[in-house]
Amino acid sequence: MELLRKLSDTLGPSGAEQKVRDLIKKEIKKYVDEIRTDKFGNLIAHKKGKGARVMLTAHMDEIGLMCSDIEDDGKIRISAVGGIDPVTLVGQQVFLLLDDGKTINGVVSFLEIHEGLDVLELPIEDDLYVDTGLDKKALNKLGVKIGTYVVPRHTFITLGNKNTISGKAFDDRIGCYALVELAKRLKNTAKEDVYYVFTVQEEVGLYGSETAVYDIDPDWGIAVDNTVATDSGEPKKICLGGGPCITIKDAEMISNRCLNEHIMSIAKKNKICVQTEVVEAGTTDATKIMMSRGGVPSSVVGIPLRNIHSTISVANMKDVNNLILLLEKLMKNPPKICTV
Repeated sequence: MELLRKLSDTLGPSGAEQKVRDLIKKEIKKYVDEIRTDKFGNLIAHKKGKGARVMLTAHMDEIGLMCSDIEDDGKIRISAVGGIDPVTLVGQQVFLLLDDGKTINGVVSFLEIHEGLDVLELPIEDDLYVDTGLDKKALNKLGVKIGTYVVPRHTFITLGNKNTISGKAFDDRIGCYALVELAKRLKNTAKEDVYYVFTVQEEVGLYGSETAVYDIDPDWGIAVDNTVATDSGEPKKICLGGGPCITIKDAEMISNRCLNEHIMSIAKKNKICVQTEVVEAGTTDATKIMMSRGGVPSSVVGIPLRNIHSTISVANMKDVNNLILLLEKLMKNPPKICTV
């Protein structure tokens, strides 16, 4: 769990994933034969095998914010990097991430509260600013400028139930953690020719996976990501603790039926509880994998998160461990290349 803690706490918004990449590279290099960073910033770790060429992805980037303007009194206006609900930002502590790696502390504030308007009105992005206690001149002197990243300031913790964890960037540092742990387990037992691909800029357009899949040209692939836990209301469909989730359909893709059925058969054989979903919103790197070249059979496997795409999420470690176990059993009993 310590590696997951480090991954969660590391700052890495879309377009600035280098610290996350360095951490993953350090951890995974002993379990693979080759490792490289491509021109776009994806980390590609290759474990050679005699079977099919398989691409397993998890994205390194997290949602965040970016400075779009600095007012004379120091109010930092912000623009979203990835999909984030402004309601979840009010009152949150943040880091301003400078080019030299240093950070400045700040708090997201809501203009209307201070200007006497209706506090019951939900904020939109234009209503928010970051307060650092510094004016524009002081901020500029420290290196804050238009384009400076603003990242949630939260640390990984265990909640009252020891299996329930909370932290920032679980989407998709949990996926990154799962692939590193999988590489460790498959160090001497991999049948397939496996490419562990840690992608960049997923949250702003799936861009890293689009370039990486063209380069690798896999026979089949899986995006290891997250989904929305729907167990806070009724009906309770996708639950924390209910096991990994296979996405049958999302807003942009229908995953490969043959591959899904094989994954579910592996889960049944090994008594691993899995959940399935059909959703109308969101998508993953699998969308770009499946559309590459002549087409690549692809699926999505991940775990449920509460508060996904907010500054802090909640997950269940049993789901994480069962996700890793499911991937391990799958790679030790790979499918024939599916076409439908």
